[in-house]
Amino acid sequence: MKKLHTLLFSASLLMGAAAHAQLNVEIAGVGANQIPVAVAAFADESVAPEQVSAIIRADLQRSGVFKVIDARQTISDGASVDMAAFKASGADALVVGSVKRTADGRFEVRYKLYDTVKKSQLSQLGDTVSPRNTRLEAHRIADDVYEKLTGSRGIFSTRIAYVKENRAGRDYQLVVADADGEGEQIAAHGKEPIISPAWSPDGTKVAYVSFELRKPVIYVQNLVTGQRTVVANERGSNSAPSWSPDGTKLALALSKTGNTQIFIVNADGSGMRRLSNSNGIDTEPQFSADGQSIYFTSDRSGGPQIYKMSVGGGQATRVTFKGSYNISPRVSSDGKTLAWISQREGGFSLYAMDLASGQELRLADGASEPSFSPNGKYIMYATKGGGRVALAVVSVDGRVKQRLTTQAGNIREPSWGPFMK
Repeated sequence: MKKLHTLLFSASLLMGAAAHAQLNVEIAGVGANQIPVAVAAFADESVAPEQVSAIIRADLQRSGVFKVIDARQTISDGASVDMAAFKASGADALVVGSVKRTADGRFEVRYKLYDTVKKSQLSQLGDTVSPRNTRLEAHRIADDVYEKLTGSRGIFSTRIAYVKENRAGRDYQLVVADADGEGEQIAAHGKEPIISPAWSPDGTKVAYVSFELRKPVIYVQNLVTGQRTVVANERGSNSAPSWSPDGTKLALALSKTGNTQIFIVNADGSGMRRLSNSNGIDTEPQFSADGQSIYFTSDRSGGPQIYKMSVGGGQATRVTFKGSYNISPRVSSDGKTLAWISQREGGFSLYAMDLASGQELRLADGASEPSFSPNGKYIMYATKGGGRVALAVVSVDGRVKQRLTTQAGNIREPSWGPFMK
């Protein structure tokens, strides 16, 4: 339990600095009943710095939800399409589009999505973007395809944060990147370990802990302005920040009163109040999806288990009962699923529970530090293999798995950012 609440690292903030290495994504497994989608090359997309159709294909492929079919031709969004021919080739849907350079050096990206079975148009988008946002626009198109064909929001245009450890020397970086590992930016770096980044609900800030003052202090870093705010610098350990769904508050684990307990504070550090009051160690707080409850880890029953209590305080209810060691609770944004790490049969595994039924599912072994995608369909986590720590992604049904690796060293402490407005 001592490891759970002693979160120490130092960082100096270098907003906007580019990281040198991107993540490699390896895909294993597919979802049930994959949707066959043909993606055509976009007309004139070679004028853009990124090949839009290739990014869309890669996004849809790694989701595990789609069987991506190469249309083997270029089709503009304004072209007449023989949908019967694509249906005959096995595609239930077709993506087409075009890219045009504008007079001011930007790019107009347009796309259409067709249902080849019903021979109808399902969606279309058109935006003019700067050269550096071409890739983001491709992710947005993939998000639209995902949503129109599955009914759930896509997460391709979201961002992730993680910690990268340089194996050649003692250097740690807090990195922000696209959900596919591209577009890395260094948010913080230092000579001491960095852990527990947590995104704000609006995606503009990251809370974290720094030991640069020779004690653990919780900060909030504004990713837009570069401004950093001290949220908790109390006596003892200040750790495990977690945002409320509305972004106005943070739940923290503080040892200012002796054993580590759960506190709630306003996002600017004001209005701190104690929530838990037990004789054990209470740590790793996480707000419920509706913001009315806190899930947390406690050893009050003798070993670490997950509990839930009202944000107003009161009696805590035990949530996990199988296994003697359950830590790191995370709740999906729709409030339907709880993910956590459980030590059973000698190893640490990622589990997910349907909160309505209480049914558990073992998703991955050798896992730690889970983080839900904003649509609740995937969980990112840290895993060790081949002598190094990497990131992995698994779907909540366990069918789709990805592994994100880098040659630069170990990567851990993932935090999946929210949907951006």
